[in-house]
Amino acid sequence: MKHIKTVGEMAKVAGELKCSGLTIGFVPTMGYLHEGHLSLIRRAKKECDYALVSIFVNPSQFGPQEDFSNYPRDMEGDLAKCRHEDVKVVFTPEAGDIYPDGFSTSIEVGKVSEGLCGALRPGHFRGVATVVTKLFNIIRPDKAYFGQKDFQQTLVVKKLAADLNLQTEIVVAPTVREPDGLAMSSRNAYLTQQERAAAAKIYRSLASARSLRESGERRPDVLEQKVRGSLTEEPLIKVEYVSVVDPEGDKILRNVRDGAVIAAAVRIGRTRLIDNIVI
Repeated sequence: MKHIKTVGEMAKVAGELKCSGLTIGFVPTMGYLHEGHLSLIRRAKKECDYALVSIFVNPSQFGPQEDFSNYPRDMEGDLAKCRHEDVKVVFTPEAGDIYPDGFSTSIEVGKVSEGLCGALRPGHFRGVATVVTKLFNIIRPDKAYFGQKDFQQTLVVKKLAADLNLQTEIVVAPTVREPDGLAMSSRNAYLTQQERAAAAKIYRSLASARSLRESGERRPDVLEQKVRGSLTEEPLIKVEYVSVVDPEGDKILRNVRDGAVIAAAVRIGRTRLIDNIVI
């Protein structure tokens, strides 16, 4: 496994791979790898010649009062997991290499970045879009892999790739869950034992709305109220939003159709968690 730490070396190696005709499957991460990340790596290995993973806690997507400094990190453990999965290249740049002195460019991805988490985390998706564009330009992957848990992020990245004619196919893989349904997330590490038990309520609440839809209910507000009511039964959960949206995230739904997504964001103690399910 090659462990590359600089943009220049990464661009050189990626260029050599492209010239040799090998396809690159890219999994961008912020580290603290869990089974969700590993499932993306395995899919990249299956579908491409090379699986390439980046580990970079991107400062530009964190707000001033957010958890950048405390975000869980375990570089040694992450590299060991990548070796175990037979990843060919791991890219771990420093922030100063990605954003050198004088860096002043950012990318905004319009409507799909404005609601849901975008409304509550100003600048977050600007930071995501900017770093993804930089990584794509450095690595030039054939495919890039993202998890469905970060639903709005997948919409932003898809729109970014389409609008800027980036030659990378965006692959969205199903959310990987714990046995009780909790979506795997690096931030789950923040949860106390009591909070972790409460967090299982998120998926159960979303699933209750899916069951209601399957019984014939088509009104988005009714499904949203079902989830919100279920979540508020757990005193440790503070609801930030519950929303039923279309698969592209840019249309107002008057009737819930197949493929719609119900998404939620909550806080449990100091931890912010998001999840969604396709209806």
